[in-house]
Amino acid sequence: MTFRVNHNVRAINANRNLQFNQKDLSRSLERLSSGLRINRASDGPAAFAISEHLRSQIVGLNQAIDNSQTAVSLLQTTEANMGEITSLLTGIRQLVIHSLNSGANDEVTLAADQTEIENALNTIHQIALNAQFGEKKLLDGSNGVTGTTTGKNLEFANATMATKDSRENGFEVRITQTATRSGVRGSTALTQDMIDAGEKLVIIEDGKMASYVTGRDDTVSTAVQKLRSEVERNRLNVDVEVDDSGIIEIKHREYGSGHTFQVTSSTAGVFSAEAGDIMTSVEGKNVKGTINGESAIGAGRLLTGIEGAKCIEGLSVYYYADGKELLTEPDCEVYDLDVDGADSQQEDLEIPEEGIAVGRVYVSQNSMTFQVGGNLANTVGFSLSNMKPVSLATDVINKSGFRSLGDINVQTFEKAQDSLRVVDRAIAQISAERGRLGAIQKNALETNLSNLKVANENLISSESIIRDTDMAKEMAVYTKDQIKTQSSAAMLAQANQVSEEVLRLLH
Repeated sequence: MTFRVNHNVRAINANRNLQFNQKDLSRSLERLSSGLRINRASDGPAAFAISEHLRSQIVGLNQAIDNSQTAVSLLQTTEANMGEITSLLTGIRQLVIHSLNSGANDEVTLAADQTEIENALNTIHQIALNAQFGEKKLLDGSNGVTGTTTGKNLEFANATMATKDSRENGFEVRITQTATRSGVRGSTALTQDMIDAGEKLVIIEDGKMASYVTGRDDTVSTAVQKLRSEVERNRLNVDVEVDDSGIIEIKHREYGSGHTFQVTSSTAGVFSAEAGDIMTSVEGKNVKGTINGESAIGAGRLLTGIEGAKCIEGLSVYYYADGKELLTEPDCEVYDLDVDGADSQQEDLEIPEEGIAVGRVYVSQNSMTFQVGGNLANTVGFSLSNMKPVSLATDVINKSGFRSLGDINVQTFEKAQDSLRVVDRAIAQISAERGRLGAIQKNALETNLSNLKVANENLISSESIIRDTDMAKEMAVYTKDQIKTQSSAAMLAQANQVSEEVLRLLH
């Protein structure tokens, strides 16, 4: 054994171990006090990077959960306002049905009904104008997709979230085929002899039948009028027309394919080709064309951009080849419409293969978008329709010339009938809109909200596993480091006492 005075290697070694143990003890104390296993990048660079990424995801998901809950609250507020509108429309419908009780109503009663209806319509207008969530309007059309058109007989119908904004240049609409109605045109004129013999005329449409057997007191005009009365009484959706020669033509009121009916007559050629046979009408055609040069699908007079179209997906426009005025039925006094007149000429119009440019549609995309996920493009968007009376039930065929719910009038029996059609259409529109928004709330928001909460829980668990301290395990480590530190300190003291042996030698 050697004795040196310049260096106490044993003490240096003991001091080095003491410092090492004190460092471990400090780290263990830090973990126990913070609850984190990784407090800085040097504690575990790879785990630290993963943990920071998970933390950013967790923060994003927490905000997405709040965003989704806000969207649900907005939709619930919208639904409450639309529910009030539906209740008002139900009341209006009751008043319209009351006004149809013409046998008991007088002018004063009808005027009172009309006044109450107008008050209800004004309330609907006020709800649509003032319904809001915070400062954001809900039902005035400012948070939906709106559109206008230029060009004769072209009208904007609808657009969706997928439709691109075109408010500056617009989308060109080209028509390659106009819509027509299914119809039957007799080949034999109805004569007085046939009428005197008791001609049986039958029309069947959508499971409903109108039938009339002529009598000796009838003329061609009165026979056709009585058949029309049966059509109206049985609520068939067809028009019956007769020309000056006695040829009868029947047309479905709806344009496009899928709207057919059947006819039969006791004389060959009046309706059916063979006496007593049931003959089906010639099917109508749907409008065909393009919007912005992209493919569109026709349904009656409605032309809609196909799914997946670059700019016009969900965009719909009406094209009325024979004019918007034919949305209203002819007045009751007009029975001798020329079936070879303007309507037929428009339906048979020859169109070049490349189509005819009939106008442009301008779309303003103001739909609402919510960030409902923690990453880019995790969004849900929806539009809120305009619920003002002038924007509801704008496509109802009627004799009274009502262009929307805001025009209804019940002061005559015919107007009351048309008002009922308009009100029913408005109720159907709002019900469909409420169903659409309900589906968005349930499937796109609430389901996503549940998924976000589960994902957030899993991410927090993953981040905790990586970064949080196992307190039981760390306490054991702390106890070990504490003992080692105390032992190192004791051994340093012992190592320092070795130098005393040198002093004994010197004495």
